[in-house]
Amino acid sequence: MSREIDSPEALNAALNAGTLRDHCVQGVDCQNLEARLSDGAVDVDGAVFIGCTLSKATAMALLDRGAVIVPRLGGLPFEAGRPHLYTVDELMAGYIRGNHQSFFSASKDAAIYDYFVRHKARPPLVAALAMRLHDLAMDDAVDEVLHPEVGPTPKVVAFMGGHAMKRTDHLFVDVARCAHALAKAGYFIVTGGGPGAMEAANLGAYARDVDDDVLHAMIADLAPAPGYRDDGFFDTALQARERVAAPAETLGVPTWFYGHEPTNLFCTKVAKYFSNALREDGLLTMARHGIVFAPGGPGTMQEVFQDACQNAYGTGGNVSPMVFFGQRYWTTERPALPLLRAMVGGLQLDERVAAFDDVDAIIAFLGAHPPVPYQKPGGY
Repeated sequence: MSREIDSPEALNAALNAGTLRDHCVQGVDCQNLEARLSDGAVDVDGAVFIGCTLSKATAMALLDRGAVIVPRLGGLPFEAGRPHLYTVDELMAGYIRGNHQSFFSASKDAAIYDYFVRHKARPPLVAALAMRLHDLAMDDAVDEVLHPEVGPTPKVVAFMGGHAMKRTDHLFVDVARCAHALAKAGYFIVTGGGPGAMEAANLGAYARDVDDDVLHAMIADLAPAPGYRDDGFFDTALQARERVAAPAETLGVPTWFYGHEPTNLFCTKVAKYFSNALREDGLLTMARHGIVFAPGGPGTMQEVFQDACQNAYGTGGNVSPMVFFGQRYWTTERPALPLLRAMVGGLQLDERVAAFDDVDAIIAFLGAHPPVPYQKPGGY
C-alpha cells in the first residue's frame, strides 16, 4: 500500500527511513532536499512525484532510478496536484471588504471559475488533464478527513437544499438550528458548500460550541444581505464569524460548475470540484449517517433520487437514512416522498425514510436509524 507524502517534513522523514519505494509525493517543494533525492542512497523505484517543485537535473535522476514524475502544470489559477483541501479564506483572497463586486472580479475563487468557463465546453487536453488531476486531489484530501490516521471516523450527516433560500426565511433558521443540534450530538456536518440551505447548515455546525443565543445573533447579522447577490453578503458573514472564537469543523463540497454561487464562509474545510458529477456522487456517498433534505429546486431533487439509488443498490456497502425537512413541501408542493416510498417499498431503505417538521424529531430519527450493511434483495 502506497504512503502519501504532502510536506517537506514528511519527505525528510521518509528519506531518513531510507526508501521512497511506492510512495506518492504530492505538491511538495523539494528544493531543499534535492541533494538527498539525487544521491542514489534512497530507493525511489515506483515513487510518484505529483506537482512537486524539482529541478530538471533532479527529476531526470529520479526518472533514471524508476520514479514517475507528473510535473507542475503552469499557467493555471489553481494548483492541479494540491495536497490539501481549500479554506474559504484562500478562495476569498483578493476580495476587498466593503466591495461586494470585488469577489467576482478579483478573488481566487472567481479566477478559477473564469478559467473553468473558458474551458468548460471542449477543454484542450492539458486543461482537461489539469482539472481531472485537481479533482482527484480533492478526492484524496477528502478521504484523509473522513478516514483520519488518528482519532475516530467522523459520523457524517449531509444537508441538501436550495441555494436560493434567503437568510431571512424561517427555513434558514430551522436548518441552522438542526445542523447546530446535530453537530452538538456528535455528527460531522457536510453540505454542498454554497449559499442558501447549505450556508445555513454550515453555519449551524460552525457554531456548534456556542449557545443558541449566539447562533441566532449570527443569523441576525446576516439579515441585511438576504441573498448571495446582495451587497454585503460576504461582509455580513465575516461579521457573524467573529462571534465564534473557536469554530467547529464543517465541510463544504461545492463546484465551479455552479461557480456563480459563491462558497459560503462557514465551511472550515472546502473540497471544491470542477466536475459536478464527481462532486455529487462523492458528497452523497460520504454521508453514511444520513442526509437531511431541505426544500430546494431541481438540483436537490436530483440528489434525492441519486441518493435513493445509492441506497437501493448498496453502492457504498450500506443503507443510510434519508430525512425530509418539511412534510408538506415533500408530500404536496414537490411530492418526491410518495414516489420515493413507492420505489423503495419492501427494501431496507423503506424504514430509513422519514419526513419531519421538527428538529428534535430529525435528531431522534437519525440516532435511532444508523447505517446498516446492505443486503441484496432477491430479484436484483
